[in-house]
Amino acid sequence: MFKEAILALEDGTYFVGRSFGAEGETGGELIFNTSMTGYQEILTDPSYRGQIVVMTYTQIGNYGVNDEDVESKEVHVRGFVVKEAFSYYSNWRSKTSLGEYLRSKGIVAIEGIDTRALVKRIREKGVIRGFISTENLDPVRAVQKARQIPDISQQDLVSEVSTSEIYYWHQGPWDLKEGFKDLKRDKPLIAVVDFGVKFNILRRLTHAGAKIVVIPPVDTLNTVKKLNPDAVFLSNGPGDPERVLEGIRLVRNLLGKKPIFGICLGCQIIGLALGGKTYKLKFGHHGGNHPVKDLRTGKIEITAQNHNFAIDPDTLPPEVEVTHINLLDSTVEGIRHKHLPVFAVQYHPENSPGPHDSYYLFEEFVKEALRS
Repeated sequence: MFKEAILALEDGTYFVGRSFGAEGETGGELIFNTSMTGYQEILTDPSYRGQIVVMTYTQIGNYGVNDEDVESKEVHVRGFVVKEAFSYYSNWRSKTSLGEYLRSKGIVAIEGIDTRALVKRIREKGVIRGFISTENLDPVRAVQKARQIPDISQQDLVSEVSTSEIYYWHQGPWDLKEGFKDLKRDKPLIAVVDFGVKFNILRRLTHAGAKIVVIPPVDTLNTVKKLNPDAVFLSNGPGDPERVLEGIRLVRNLLGKKPIFGICLGCQIIGLALGGKTYKLKFGHHGGNHPVKDLRTGKIEITAQNHNFAIDPDTLPPEVEVTHINLLDSTVEGIRHKHLPVFAVQYHPENSPGPHDSYYLFEEFVKEALRS
């Protein structure tokens, strides 16, 4: 027997469907993701902290859940919404179903609703707060609950997902025959500031030849001075980049002293540190199918993306150039300092399960670190 559940939006819209995750109630910023695969990576991506994710692809869960396709140690989404969730799954690596996985992690999820209509509403209205309940199906109450959810920009989400201790990372990318394998690296040493870092970023940096040390996002300048790395990387993460003052100060203090590379939230932090401004996108970029143009080479890369904020190109100083743009809406996807070894991209070159068009960025950064 299926248990009924309700999803209500702050604008008064509501959908009644079936629960397939944990029982209970949850609320968050409602966003949609256009990827056809990679739901396990999406669930465990720290950048989704504070958000309910709606999958636009109609059938989710058909290959189950395994022990390896995770981007962090826990599930970070506040809730999960799909058209149809598979309880029967088929994959040689799978250990359990998606529903069982969500229940074990305490994540409330709803299926059997018109996700096409829901996504259309988000596109028309913009990012909107939502509330899911399996306990009380009263639409009026559910809408009121949605309206009480704090705005993402008012929350300190980075502190919820980042490490509190320094640690070294040695694991490389997954291999068909051997699985994950540790790679011994001595130099260059890259300090990764963890604002909510994805495991595959660390794996790609290791694979490119770097020794990785991950540091907390607090007291970063003193930590970097003590470790004296060859370069500094700023990770992805959740929330409003203007709240990450420690990261902005770090970049400003390291300009001209260390090579710096940032991805997603790290890109926005670098943009702010260099004098630019950021703004919130209407409904964000979330999916594995965004075409990005490298303005230096003219090459088109198919990219994976997950961000709600973007850099305003008109606010960047003359010494900073836009290197990549999104061909869907012309938003900034990459920046670079014209004279210093500082660059960043808004999309996710490390993405697993893909696309893999942008792995070259990790190799460029490691080469820059070796030159420092």
